[in-house]
Amino acid sequence: MTKKQVYNPYLPLDVYIPDGEPHVFNDRLYVFGSHDREGGKRYCEENYTFYSAPVDDLSDWTYHGISYDKSLDPDYDPNGKYKDLYAPDVVEGNDGRYYLYYALAGGAFTGPIHVAVADKPEGPYAYHGCVRNEDGSDYQRHITFDPAVINDDGVIRLYYGWAIGAPQMANMGKIKKALIKPTLKIVERKLFDKTKEEIKAEPLGIQGAFTVELADDMLTVKSEPMKIMPGQFDAYGTQFQGHAFFEASSIRKIGDKYYFIYSSEVNHELCYATSDYPDHDFHYGGVIISNGDVGYKGRETKDRLAMTGNNHGSIVKVKDQWYIFYHRHTHGTPYSRQACAEKIEIKEDGSIPQVEMTSCGLNDGPLKAQGEYPAIIACNLTNGKMPHVGLSIQRISCPFITDDGKNRYITQIGEGTLIAYKYFDFEGTCDLIIDYKADEEGYFDVCLDDEQAGKITCEKCDHWSKASISLSHTGTAALKLVYHSKGKADLLKLNFR
Repeated sequence: MTKKQVYNPYLPLDVYIPDGEPHVFNDRLYVFGSHDREGGKRYCEENYTFYSAPVDDLSDWTYHGISYDKSLDPDYDPNGKYKDLYAPDVVEGNDGRYYLYYALAGGAFTGPIHVAVADKPEGPYAYHGCVRNEDGSDYQRHITFDPAVINDDGVIRLYYGWAIGAPQMANMGKIKKALIKPTLKIVERKLFDKTKEEIKAEPLGIQGAFTVELADDMLTVKSEPMKIMPGQFDAYGTQFQGHAFFEASSIRKIGDKYYFIYSSEVNHELCYATSDYPDHDFHYGGVIISNGDVGYKGRETKDRLAMTGNNHGSIVKVKDQWYIFYHRHTHGTPYSRQACAEKIEIKEDGSIPQVEMTSCGLNDGPLKAQGEYPAIIACNLTNGKMPHVGLSIQRISCPFITDDGKNRYITQIGEGTLIAYKYFDFEGTCDLIIDYKADEEGYFDVCLDDEQAGKITCEKCDHWSKASISLSHTGTAALKLVYHSKGKADLLKLNFR
C-alpha cells in the first residue's frame, strides 16, 4: 500500500502542539508537547493531547484524546497562579511505567516541577506528585522550568532551568553587563518570587541549565544540582556567548555522548551542546534550526524568512533517520504554535549542521506536484519586514497564517510578499490552480527555484476564487509565489492538475 504524504505542519491543521519532545516507545514515535488554543490569548491553554505514529509511516498520526487533564493536579487553579500545562517531557521509569514531567504555570512564572504517571506513553496520566527534597518539601532551587528527563541506564536524570534573554544585549561588553547585574537581581526576585536570601544561597546563581538525579520514586532529588550551561549574562567570554541558554531543556544520549538541545538567548533557534558526561563539561555545538531560517547559509536576522518567536523541540532517530522537531508561529501572535519537523544529519564527528525549514518535513522526499495542498504549508512567508513576536498579541501589517473557524489560510498578503514551498517534485507539464481572495487587482509572480515561470493574475473578489498558470518542469524545485498589488490578498489552497 502506498503511504500518504506528510507535510509541515504534520498534525491536523487546527491542532497546535508546540514544545514537542519526540520519543520512540514500542515502535511508535510519540510527540509530547504543550497544547495551544487556535487563536489563543496566552501560552498552553489546553489539556495535554499526545499524538503518535508508527515508525514505519510518519504520515499516520493517531490522536489519543486527552492524555492528561490539568484539573487532576491539586495545585491547578483556573483563576490563579497555576492554570496552564507548560512544556512537558516523558520518560520510561525502571518500573516500566511512563512518567510525565511538567511545569504548571500561567498566572505565575513557575512553581515546582510536577509529575504524572501512566501505564502507556499516551496515557491517560494520573497525578503522581511534585519533585521534592529528601525532607518532602518541594524542590525549587534555581528556576524549575521546562523539565527534561532521561533514563540513563537506570539512572533517572532531570534537567531544568531558565535564563533572561535579551538579544539586543548580546554584544554588550563585560563592564556594561556587570553594571546591569544589580538590576537583574531585582528582576529575579520579582519575576520568580524568590527572596534575596534564596538567591544569595545559590553560589552558581539561579539562571542557567541545571541537572539532578532522582530516586526510583521518580520524585525525590538525590544529588546536588550541577550547572551545565550559563544564561546570557553569565556567558560573556565563553563558548556560549551569543547562543547562551534561554529555556527548553532537552537531553539525548547518542552512543556514549550526551546531547543537550535548548532554545538560545535569541529565542527563535534550537541549539545543541555535547559532553562525555551527563552533568558537566558541555561544549557548544551549533544551531540545528531557526524558525526564521536565521543563520542558515549566513542569513541575517533582518532577512528572516518567516515571523519568528520562541522555539522548543528536540531530536529523535526513527529507524535510520534523525529528525529535529520544532514549532512555528501563526495568527500573528506567540500563542498559536504548530508542530513541524525536519530531517537532520549527525556527522561522524558528532556535529549537526543547521537545516532549513521545509514544507515536506517528515515526508520521504519532496511533495508530489499533484493534487491539492493547503496554502499554509508554506515554509517561507515574508514581506521583507517580518517581526519577532514577543509576549503579547501585536497589531501587525505583515502576512501570517490565520483561521475563520472553518478554513486555515494565509492572510495580509501585500506587495512583495514571498510565499515559498520547499520542495515539490514535478513530472513535466501541469496546471497550478490557487484559491484566493483579493481586495484589489494583483498578480503572483511564479518561480521554480529562482527561475521565472510566469504569473497568476488575481481579480478583485471578496470570496474564494480560482486562478491558474501552466507549468512545465521535471525534477525537484522550490515553488515561490511573490505577490504584487496595491491591496491585500488571502491564499487558501494550491491544486496541481
